[in-house]
Amino acid sequence: MTTQTQEIKNMRLISHHDLNGFGNIGEGIHLQQTKDGRRILYLAHESAPKDITSVDVTDIANPKLMVQTDLAYDHLRSNSLSIVDDVMLVAYQSKDPGQPGTGMGVYDISNVEEPKRIGFLDTSGPYSRGCHCLWWVDGDYAHLSTGASDFQPRNQKDDQFYMIVDVKDPTNPKEAGRWWFPGTKEGDSAAPMQRHPQFDAGHRLHNANVYPQRPDRAYCAYMDSGVAIVDISDISNPSMISHINYAPPFPGFTHTVLPLFSRDLMVVTQEAVRQNGEDYPKLVWLMDIRDEKNPVIISTLPMPDTNDFFNRPGRFGAHNVYENQPGPTCFQSDTLVFGTYFNAGVRVHDISNPFQPEEVAYFVPEIPDGAPSNGINDVYVDENGIMYVVDRLKGGLYILELTL
Repeated sequence: MTTQTQEIKNMRLISHHDLNGFGNIGEGIHLQQTKDGRRILYLAHESAPKDITSVDVTDIANPKLMVQTDLAYDHLRSNSLSIVDDVMLVAYQSKDPGQPGTGMGVYDISNVEEPKRIGFLDTSGPYSRGCHCLWWVDGDYAHLSTGASDFQPRNQKDDQFYMIVDVKDPTNPKEAGRWWFPGTKEGDSAAPMQRHPQFDAGHRLHNANVYPQRPDRAYCAYMDSGVAIVDISDISNPSMISHINYAPPFPGFTHTVLPLFSRDLMVVTQEAVRQNGEDYPKLVWLMDIRDEKNPVIISTLPMPDTNDFFNRPGRFGAHNVYENQPGPTCFQSDTLVFGTYFNAGVRVHDISNPFQPEEVAYFVPEIPDGAPSNGINDVYVDENGIMYVVDRLKGGLYILELTL
């Protein structure tokens, strides 16, 4: 039963697709421009049984489901993907350590009707849940949040670290380098990490983004360790340049780091993981990185009425932002931040004045029939400014545009 009406400001809903009832999409969205002129959107699922769904969005008013694949095991999730040309990488994570099938799959998607696996990097192991997120934009190196067979964390919550993978030969991906926070691996000389007294999410990497404007830097969202800027000029031996953290006293779970190089700014999100705002505040921070050795927090993006959204079902707080992926099908902006906030939908902020960000648009859909709440999870923006917004519970895919 639907319990909430649609709320919208300065956006237009173009179309919606429920993905044949399998609407639980994770954090993997990317758009492929095919050689014959079609535009195919690929979506990674947050949980079993589905693996990848592809949707033909050549006509954005009439999205058409193309292919839905199934996971090899019920304990897997695909969650994250990246595409360069006609090759797609997919992250595979298990529910528990030691389960099979985890790592990074490599797919040939030149035939959009029949994606074909052509390579696999196995990151399973007795303490590993495999790969949670990956980033790949240059065609050469993928940047993974993953466990590994030879990585034993001191605390199981710290099981995923930063791994760089050489995929120049996509049929034979190979580890090229790794980095983790000192003190998180068994045998480290550094002292164990401080645990958050209320919301211990773990000192593990969520994702690491590397951009062509600064190919020797990785911007790492490291959960309860905050943000690390890492020097990867030597791929085989990464080293930390700086580190900034707000947890404690704030809750942790740093999720996404988006550098805006033209403005010496960094956008940083935390993920809300508890219902009804129990772990609030989970915010989007703006940081000044003119001196990359000393990032400084300068503001947060304004949140909608907290009392209202605390009293709605589901999670409330920040999650992800559109990450300005480089590529021909990707939108770029250094003033608009597109973010997802679970039961508060997708919201757009203008940060022209970084000391006084302003919310300029939002979309909160009706709660889908049979769903406990909205769970707006991720957003991808194409080169035309069209937003592809997904729900992690049941809602599927919403296609929108700004009407500012």
